[in-house]
Amino acid sequence: MSPRMESLPDALVHTILLSYMNNARDVAICNCVSKCWKDVMPYISRLYFPRNCFDNLSGSDSPDEIVLRMVSSIERLEELVVYSPFSGAGLSSWLSVMGSSLRQLELRMDNLTEQQGCLESPFKLDCISFAKNLESLKLWGVRSVSIDLQYLELCKLDFYGFGNCSFSMNSPKIEVLEVQGCSWIRVRGTEYLKNLSIANNAGRVYMVDFGKLVALEFLSIRGVQWCWDAICNMLQWASEVKHLFMKVEFTGDFEVLQPFPEFDFVEFFNNHPKLQKFDIHGAMFAALCQKNSLKRINRGFVIPCLEEVAITIRSPLNAEQKMSTLESFLKFGKYLKTMTIKILQMKSNHSSADDFFDEICRFRYMNRKIVRIE
Repeated sequence: MSPRMESLPDALVHTILLSYMNNARDVAICNCVSKCWKDVMPYISRLYFPRNCFDNLSGSDSPDEIVLRMVSSIERLEELVVYSPFSGAGLSSWLSVMGSSLRQLELRMDNLTEQQGCLESPFKLDCISFAKNLESLKLWGVRSVSIDLQYLELCKLDFYGFGNCSFSMNSPKIEVLEVQGCSWIRVRGTEYLKNLSIANNAGRVYMVDFGKLVALEFLSIRGVQWCWDAICNMLQWASEVKHLFMKVEFTGDFEVLQPFPEFDFVEFFNNHPKLQKFDIHGAMFAALCQKNSLKRINRGFVIPCLEEVAITIRSPLNAEQKMSTLESFLKFGKYLKTMTIKILQMKSNHSSADDFFDEICRFRYMNRKIVRIE
């Protein structure tokens, strides 16, 4: 160690190391620098294994054994991030050693060394229950999984494969949940859930089961195809939502791709009275613009809280109904501050697309303090 480092007080060296040291390679190197540095290592709280951590491994120890040795040497590890390859048995051994102290866990599951076997038999994550005090869990490349963690507040899951996976959860303190690539979702204990995002860009969303989402403030539903019942249930449970993002291309059960049935404009906003920010895309906006959806509007109707709306339009079809819906947002959204209209890949073999775009530009000019075009 350099003379300058030797001259620093031990307490300052300890503070620097504990504040900035989390990469497993750096921790291993520090063990060889000096006794002072080595004595600090058992008190680090975070440990990160990058993806290429064991690329040039020499010696007889496996990556699983090295990780186990390092986590076993730490008094109270609170955060573990593993992007490097590991086995299911290795994960189980780590969590059994440090499970009670762990608060944050992040794993890249598509690096599992027995991945080929997992393709036939989805990898079980029962060992995560060893980390019973987890508050944050992030799993990338996971397959079907069940989570039962009583203190979990944040969970982000990215499912591996073609999207036909299942997920169940019972975590009564969950506040933030993001699920990507899952088809069957069941979640219990949603009393404190504030932020929910469900997306499936590779497959279909067949079933969602949440129950009433009384605390939900943000909901995002995205994907190529959602079953209509799944969409209806989510919108019904999320009646208190403040920010809603909807981008789904098709509905229909199983293999059949179908357009969306009609949304009733008045019923939709009456059922979501706290909605402040609304982002709706393509086919779902078209469903809101069907010719019957505005028939029930009367003088007493108002959209009470809406401040921002972003609309993506991809087709000139039913241009008259779409313009009428855009005008209704301004007419009944008494507190509307911003409307963003996004024109995306609009294609047509005749002049209807140009005519529709001219109408939108005219609409923007007449309401230029609120409306803008992207």
